[in-house]
Order: sequence, then structure tokens, then C-alpha cells
Amino acid sequence: MAKKRKEPRDLFPGALEMMVLRTLKWQPLHGYALAQHIKRQSNNLLRVEEGSLYPALQRLLKEGLVKAEWGVSATGRRVRIYRLTPKGARHLEREVSQFEQMLEGITLVLAPGKT
Repeated sequence: MAKKRKEPRDLFPGALEMMVLRTLKWQPLHGYALAQHIKRQSNNLLRVEEGSLYPALQRLLKEGLVKAEWGVSATGRRVRIYRLTPKGARHLEREVSQFEQMLEGITLVLAPGKT
């Protein structure tokens, strides 16, 4: 019997929020554009579903890490445009630093021939 290809795993907690904040650091975007940007930047390895993205955006809004205002998309639709706040920029910097340290530790443990 052929092995089934594994479905993509969920992101670790906080990964989606970190990617959203990093994306908004460069430019304000609406939700669909955020999801498309993450998909493109990851070479289509990451797909952000609406059911994950919009709750994450609501958490970021509630924490004051992003703010939203109504605007119009390139297609003329009314959309919420999300923008990084100064508090969000500081939070992003801390989260990326912690992630990089964790990744370094994991890389050291997984490195071949080190034990």
C-alpha cells in the first residue's frame, strides 16, 4: 500500500502573527493581500487560511500591535487595511530575536556529527 503524503503541519504558536507583523512592517495591507504575500514569499510552501488569518488579526488588534482602517482595494472593494503600530514593531523585534535563538538551538541539536 502506498504511503499517503502528509498534509502540511500547522505553524508553531505565534508564527502566523510574526509573519503578519513582519509583512505589515513594510506596508499596510488588507487581509487577502497579507495571505497572498505570505504565500508568495514562502514560494507557495505556506498557505494562510481565512479561518486562521482573521482571528490572528483580531488578536493583534486587541493587543494594540496593529490598527485597522477602512479603505478600498485595487479591485474597488471596501476592505480593512491593517497597519503595524509602534508597540507592534517592538513586539516583532522581541519575537524574531527569540525565534532566532530557538532556531539556532534546534539547528545545533539536529546538526549531523555533533554528538
